[in-house]
Formats: sequence, C-alpha cells, structure tokens
Amino acid sequence: MSAKFQGSFVALVTPFRNGNVDEPKLRELIEFHVTHGTDGIIPCGTTGESPTLSHDEHKRVVEVVLEAARGRIKVVPGTGSYSTAEAVELTRHAERAGAAGALVVNPYYNRPTQEGLYRHFRAVAEAVAIPILVYNIQSRTAVNVETATLERLVRDVKNVAGVKEASGSLDQMSQVIAACGPDFSVLSGDDNITLPLLAIGGHGVVSVIANILPRETAEMVHAALDGDWKRARDLHYRLFPLARAAFLETNPIPIKEAMGMAGMIEPEFRLPMCRMSDANRERLRAVLTQYALVK
Repeated sequence: MSAKFQGSFVALVTPFRNGNVDEPKLRELIEFHVTHGTDGIIPCGTTGESPTLSHDEHKRVVEVVLEAARGRIKVVPGTGSYSTAEAVELTRHAERAGAAGALVVNPYYNRPTQEGLYRHFRAVAEAVAIPILVYNIQSRTAVNVETATLERLVRDVKNVAGVKEASGSLDQMSQVIAACGPDFSVLSGDDNITLPLLAIGGHGVVSVIANILPRETAEMVHAALDGDWKRARDLHYRLFPLARAAFLETNPIPIKEAMGMAGMIEPEFRLPMCRMSDANRERLRAVLTQYALVK
C-alpha cells in the first residue's frame, strides 16, 4: 500500500486553562501519543475547536505541536477556512513550520458549488508543496464534496493526496476508493465506521477517541491493514461504546469531558462550546468505567 497517509491519526483536542491555550499540557499530549502508537497528530481541526482560535493562536498551536513531536510522528494540521485566502495563509504557515501535510475542510457557511469547491482546494494545494487531505464533512459545512470533484482534483493537482471522509456513507466512500485509486488515502472521519471503511479498502482514521485510547485505536487499524480481521473486529467492538459516547453531545464536548474525568486535561471550552449536561456526563462516566479510565 503506497498511500501517503495511513494508520491512526488523532484529531487532537486543544487544552485550555484560564481562557488560554495550555501549552505545557499540549506538549504532554504529544508525548502521550508518541509513546502510545498513534501514527499522526492533527491539531487545529474540529476536535481542536479551531473556529475559536485566533490566527495567532492557531499558528502557535501548530508550532508547539511540531516542536514537541520533533519528527517522531507525522503532524498534519487543520488549515481550512471558509475563506480561500485564509486557508492558503494557514496552509503556507503549516508548510513553513515543517508539517507533513495539511487537512483542509470544505468551506463552511458559504455553501460553494462543486466548481467553487474544486477551485478552492486547487488554490490551496497549488500554494504549497506538502500533501493535502480534503476534509469532507457535510454535517458541519452544509456541502458535500462529491466524488467527481475529488476525482477531478486528484487528476489535476498532484499533491491532493487523500480525504478525511466524514460523510457517514460507505456508499460514497466506496465510490471514492474506486474512482481515485489505491494510492489516494481515504481516512474515516467517524470512529464507529472505521473498521467497515478499512474492510472496503480505506487506509485509516482521523480519530476522536484516540485522544483517550490511542493504543487500542492504532492496534485496531493496523490489525485490519495487516489482514488480522478477527483482532480488528474484537477491538472494534471493544471501542464501539466509547465511539458512541463520544457523540452524546457535539464533538469535542464529550471527549474533553472524558479526558477531564481521566485526569488528562482541564475540561475547559470556549463559547459557544460549553460543559456537558449533568445527565450526559453521568452516561459518559458509566461508559468510561468499562475501560477503567475512571473509578
């Protein structure tokens, strides 16, 4: 398999303390993933609450993650925006800082046409030399990157290297794999369907639950990639309750609450994200006890 991106990539949370990015904790989280088998770090994505970060904070988070990683693990920052010019700026910064690639979300709020999406991703990709992962998540952006648009990008732009597929549709993912070929990385954007995607030829996951169970997530992905389907299936069903609980409320609320319960970070958010409801927090705590993450 020669795809540029494969394995378990964590959609990293951004830890806050007293309203500011908690840089020491951010460095701790990178070390945690390096030592627990995660294949790549994706800071400043949806799970990283990127819309609440200023551009200066965004760039600083990327720099801190790369400094902490020290080349031991791939770092692929989220650099997307509803503005093509802003996406280009953030992607160029990621390249200068030493990132292995960039994750670029389809523009939200604007609702561009497929032609607009094509021009957006092409402009961002052609502004840099690093590989670009398209991040397709219609539930957050109101538009779907259709397979024909991805196929056109792969044909015309040499560094469009893959897609984080959060459409939830295995039918669409099958179309993408068939249309774009085996060297085009197709990563799951939903933990609960990572194994089904791997079974049809996908390459890995951009995982929320890897924030708290990185080793098991990576082991499941690599078991599937190695053809050990029994091991992969066993791990899928072990992780499945947490994959569901991680979306009791809008991501990243549950995963940050879970990490807080496990003593990993302060469960602090920036508005409009806020703390979990008491009822859902207790439901989440009950799930975490299954993994001995809380007492």
